[in-house]
Amino acid sequence: MAQVPQTFFDALAVRTWCGLALESLGRAREEIDAINVYPVADGDTGTNLYLTVESAVGAVEAVFSAYEVGKPTLADASRAMAHGALIGARGNSGTILAQLLRGMAQVLAADGETAHTDGSGLRRALRQAADSARQAVAHPVEGTVLTVASAAADAAGTAEGADCGAVARAAYEGARAALAATPRQLAVLERAGVVDAGGRGLLAVLGALVETFTGQAAPAPVPAFCGAHAGVEGGSRAVPTAGGSPSDADVEDCADVLDAGGPAFEVIYLLEAEDAAVARLRRRLDALGDSLVVVGGDGLWNVHVHVDDAGAAVEAGVEAGRPYRIRITHFGAGDVHTTGGERPPRERAQRAVVAVVPGEGLAGLYTEAGATTVLARPGEPPASGELVQAVRRAHAREVVLLPNDAELRHTAAAAAEQARAEGIRVALIPTRSAVQGIAALAVHEPERRFDEDVVSMTSAAGATRYAEVAVAERQSWTMAGICQAGDVLGLIDGDVAVIGSDVTATAEAVLDRMLAAGGELVTLVLGDEAPEAIAEHLEARVRESYLAVDTVVYRGGRQGALLLIGVE
Repeated sequence: MAQVPQTFFDALAVRTWCGLALESLGRAREEIDAINVYPVADGDTGTNLYLTVESAVGAVEAVFSAYEVGKPTLADASRAMAHGALIGARGNSGTILAQLLRGMAQVLAADGETAHTDGSGLRRALRQAADSARQAVAHPVEGTVLTVASAAADAAGTAEGADCGAVARAAYEGARAALAATPRQLAVLERAGVVDAGGRGLLAVLGALVETFTGQAAPAPVPAFCGAHAGVEGGSRAVPTAGGSPSDADVEDCADVLDAGGPAFEVIYLLEAEDAAVARLRRRLDALGDSLVVVGGDGLWNVHVHVDDAGAAVEAGVEAGRPYRIRITHFGAGDVHTTGGERPPRERAQRAVVAVVPGEGLAGLYTEAGATTVLARPGEPPASGELVQAVRRAHAREVVLLPNDAELRHTAAAAAEQARAEGIRVALIPTRSAVQGIAALAVHEPERRFDEDVVSMTSAAGATRYAEVAVAERQSWTMAGICQAGDVLGLIDGDVAVIGSDVTATAEAVLDRMLAAGGELVTLVLGDEAPEAIAEHLEARVRESYLAVDTVVYRGGRQGALLLIGVE
């Protein structure tokens, strides 16, 4: 079914473009993963680009959902797109794509009240995108996504006086020609017989832009495999066409041509820091490793680098500001990046638990208990693709998925369905709080039959009542009356039950209500901003007033709520 074209670049066009880009990357993901040989042959460029755009889509949808009447401005939507991509960026190419979208947003949101822009505005946005992405890379290399982005901007610049559809087509054709030329610009691509993976992903995103403004699919991209792989210069291999799935032999041949050597770790984190500190950080990380990309601004940055000393890269971030959502990936002993050899496949575990956790402290607790964790920062819920990645990372035949948040029910269900389609047996336990997840994990026994284990974990989670203490951000109606911004709220099973002015007193009132119905164990999870003496006060309250009830306390870190409470 043809897409209804957008005449101007407005908020709805941003929404449509992001959705179509996600669909396009979903179709091309396996092909892009297969040709990923630069800067590291880790076979995940397509997946990383997909997750980056999925995060952008989630942010844009959240902005639209906030409007009961009317729709957001172009500035609102484009800023949301850029912010979502920034906080969800994965890998080298995903980080660069986030900066491309941020560059576009800087132009599209320049006048916060403008309802839409035309072809001229789109040309300027594409130019700013290419230039800002190039500036974000410490050592730009031709034959990569940067080259493709620059070519798209150059071609768009020739479409003076054209509408958005014509500008988008020109950008796509310029990018398409540049992508075809990447093997001649980068030796590693020529040896592997492939085009650049990041550039191929950007072409998919630009193709979605064409469809947004014309209602028609863009012309087919150039074949991903070329040279000997395409039967050129004596080669005889059949080539996967655009959107087709590459064979295992294609992937192996791509890896076989790579040189050995290179840093052992990929380090990525979000960083809250001032511009001057980030400038110093760039110099520090540039000396530590390679593939350095630092994108963002206005106090929030996404940092990506390949290093041998992952700890030093994180320490540099600590010196610059506050790093979080830290991801460290070891490229692997014996893989093509570090030694050029072939690594034997890791044996799948029989069963694993994957859990979403709201803070670093609980992430450590869950990890010690054997779970694979996905960190959900306040206001940054994980996308379904991130949960699927965690299920894959667990590398098990059977997986128990704990979303630990009622708002993640649909996201977790979508991830479970995708994992099942990949042959993994997944059971989703609808835990609505991290304390229910703790209860479920406490009775987890991998040696039991899968169904029995799931029933036991589900029962333990269901028997755990949960609550949280948080601060109201705005005035609103609640089950307990009207609250004002700054009030302390006590929520039991998701509903506001207590409104107070003191954190400790509110927490005690919540705990008393919960224990009035009985209980044997109280779990307290303290956030970073909880009062220092609150745990000691609540433990004393339980000892004095509720005989035979035990209390356990954990540090949750920066988890959003001041306090999580579980009673089982």
